Amino acid sequence: MAKTKTIFSCQQCGAQYAKWLGQCSECQAWNQIVEETLSAAPSTTHRARGGYAGTESLLTPMSEVALVAESRLPTALTEFDHVLGGGLVTGSVVLIGGDPGVGKSTLLLQVLCHLAETRKTLYVTGEESLQQVAMRAQRMELKADPLNLLAETNVERIIHLAEQLRPEVIVIDSIQTIYTELVTSAPGSVSQVRESAAHLVRYAKQHGTALLLAGHVTKEGTLAGPRVLEHMVDAVLYFEGQNDTRFRVIRAVKNRFGAVNEIGVFAMTDKGLRQVSNPSAIFLSHYSKPVSGSSVMVTWEGSRPLLVEVQALVDESHLANPRRVTLGLDYNRLAMLLAVLHRHAGVPTYDQDVFVNIVGGLKVLETGADLAVLLAILSSLKNRALPDKLIVFGEVGLSGEIRPVPSGQERIREAAKHGFTMAIVPKANAPKQSPAGMQVIAVERLQEAIEIVRDGNGYRNQHPDPVESSA
Repeated sequence: MAKTKTIFSCQQCGAQYAKWLGQCSECQAWNQIVEETLSAAPSTTHRARGGYAGTESLLTPMSEVALVAESRLPTALTEFDHVLGGGLVTGSVVLIGGDPGVGKSTLLLQVLCHLAETRKTLYVTGEESLQQVAMRAQRMELKADPLNLLAETNVERIIHLAEQLRPEVIVIDSIQTIYTELVTSAPGSVSQVRESAAHLVRYAKQHGTALLLAGHVTKEGTLAGPRVLEHMVDAVLYFEGQNDTRFRVIRAVKNRFGAVNEIGVFAMTDKGLRQVSNPSAIFLSHYSKPVSGSSVMVTWEGSRPLLVEVQALVDESHLANPRRVTLGLDYNRLAMLLAVLHRHAGVPTYDQDVFVNIVGGLKVLETGADLAVLLAILSSLKNRALPDKLIVFGEVGLSGEIRPVPSGQERIREAAKHGFTMAIVPKANAPKQSPAGMQVIAVERLQEAIEIVRDGNGYRNQHPDPVESSA
């Protein structure tokens, strides 16, 4: 008879306790600790000693390990392959998380229908019926004849059928609906997600099967389930998008076979997801005339540059504590930049509401946006527009210095390709020879960049400066 063990597990972070507690000491969450019963099957010890199919674990010197090239499976979506690092790697496990309705199932169905034309594939759905999956494929006009579908949530039966079919690619939609008989808790709990994922990952590694897992996210935007789930897989992708836009962004936050922070941009249509060949175009606004509070920067996403627009709105505040609102930018970073602007440029904003937005719903995680954010704030505060062909990037330090950013010259060349004629960059990023038709201005201090746009005709007057006119 199998032995059973009772534990108390936190449903937020997966921490385990010997007895029930009201508050988790790890994540500080209240009333999230529930009782779970773990049952150890007799075969578990055998598998731990010898692995699947009776294989034995042996010590092997590194010099004797056979090195083979990674075998990748290209998909129909070039942007998706770019995020993965060139395609699906044989035996890899990829976890894709995103909000409900963002398009996870649509993306996975498109990828698998394309691979099914030349590879043996299996699509396992635990949230929808087979009819719903088939209707979606028909609506998207996908060739789904060779695709094998399975509506199942028990991980033991899924693995049993997979061992008979031997597919090269498997999709699990979603991991939160899968359960194992070795754990008595409900599907979606921390223990069920951890144990079910461990079974699937072990099968994928043993049989060289590419495994794609769809995952739910919490209201905080993190993947639901135990944190160990992200450590078990080879790649973690976040599918981002807003309800008021049709564009979707896939970002790699972990990838053992490629660069992290790679992004792929897609457009949601009635026929499914369509990749955007020129992502920079959707993140730039095309104004008929220059407007204040807008600057353009070149961010570095993974292994390629991307042009994005930074918008700022500074308005007089009637609150005791003026508001600081950011969309696509770190809130604490904005507070620090405003302090630097006051201390080293003499521009106070303590009585102003400051709003900063990254156009297109993109999240800028690097510090190269500092200088662009400050110039956009200053442009809105003075109500004067920056040149429409100006590109700006650079990290701003606490002492007001402009620090270099990685791949500076590649960013300048990317801006020149899009027709920009003027660039304000850190001195260490300035090229020896500027691209044809572009003026590159190197700066070392924040005050230098402000003087260039103020005294060097960088501003374009729209309306009288409210600060100067009042004086």
